[in-house]
Amino acid sequence: MAFLLAYSLGDTEGGPEGTAEAMRALLQDAGLPIGGPVVDGARNPSLPVSLLVESDQAVVTMPHLNAQCAAPPEWLAAVQQRGHAYFMATTRAWPDGKPGEPVTEEILSQFAGDEETMLNAAHCLLPARSLRG
Repeated sequence: MAFLLAYSLGDTEGGPEGTAEAMRALLQDAGLPIGGPVVDGARNPSLPVSLLVESDQAVVTMPHLNAQCAAPPEWLAAVQQRGHAYFMATTRAWPDGKPGEPVTEEILSQFAGDEETMLNAAHCLLPARSLRG
């Protein structure tokens, strides 16, 4: 399964609580329920969250937020096979997950699989789109 995780660093003026509130509002405005059921983007064409996969890059776009990252070959193969990626956006801050700095699989699993992270997140299946027809 191709998996994408969105989180804040909690490093704004409001600290982790302020960024959690901002993430909560962002997700609710996008129609992604926190802690609720997994939203299937293929069954919700008006969902304002999308995934573009192009040139070994994954780009998630939603109102007020765009995120782009390089995608490893195994991730690209999984998204091509299934046609979608599992997107989890949590309100829980993760100060250790700094952009551009690698984390071990164990540290990532500890954060992403933690009950607090999962319960304070929106979960969504995003169809993979490309610029090619």
